[in-house]
Amino acid sequence: MTRPNATLRALVLALGYAFLYVPILCLMAFSFNESAMMTSWSGFSFRWYAELFNDQALLSAARLSFLIAALTATAAVIIGTWAGYVLVRMGRFRGFALYIGMLSAPLVIPEVVLGISLLLMFVELSEIFGWPAGNGIFTIWVGHVTLCMAYVAVIIQARIRDLDRSLEEAALDLGATPLKVFFTITLPLIAPALLAAWLLAFTLSLDDVVIASFLSGPGYTTLPLEVFSRVRLGLKPEINALATLFMLAVGIIVVVVNHLQWRRQSQ
Repeated sequence: MTRPNATLRALVLALGYAFLYVPILCLMAFSFNESAMMTSWSGFSFRWYAELFNDQALLSAARLSFLIAALTATAAVIIGTWAGYVLVRMGRFRGFALYIGMLSAPLVIPEVVLGISLLLMFVELSEIFGWPAGNGIFTIWVGHVTLCMAYVAVIIQARIRDLDRSLEEAALDLGATPLKVFFTITLPLIAPALLAAWLLAFTLSLDDVVIASFLSGPGYTTLPLEVFSRVRLGLKPEINALATLFMLAVGIIVVVVNHLQWRRQSQ
């Protein structure tokens, strides 16, 4: 590689990273701005972090979002793991094409269509059975699980397909039941994929706006909906503080996970 080409590639790479991360760094810097103006710097201050932790509406929305995201990720991993396992290990069966179509539908259907469909379903259930009485945590959770389990199934399906099936067959030959083989052989081997799927489902649920906007009810506003409603009325400095805390948390998690992975590979 000639030096001019290497320099050009380095310049293009630097411009690309600057385009992606300079706005985020600016947002983080202005979270420490004393002024309420988003475009003028008046001095360093933790004022907006104090405002953030005194904002009960924002904190309540954050607690609700984290609770729903954790419940969604757990349920999506359980359902998606079984769905992906069936796709790889059970072979073709009657209704196999319909099964794949139903499982893959949330990946290709626009979220607005999915949200409206679920809303209509809950309205009909409420009219027929009187349940659910109103939209809230349960309805949002069902909507997020419906979306996230499809992503989980794709991840788990790819991981199970790459497994050495002779390990499972050997356990079956030694007298283990299929269920025991799954929990003692297959599950530990796909544990990293389960963790990755859980984190992806957690992130998708925490970040969702469209489905939650259809399935939320009075008193059940998630964090993205709360932030979105405030940003529409104008940028608020406490939103910068909230975004900075999220970026720091994500950065710490990424560094810790990469460090643990590096230590595991070096052993």
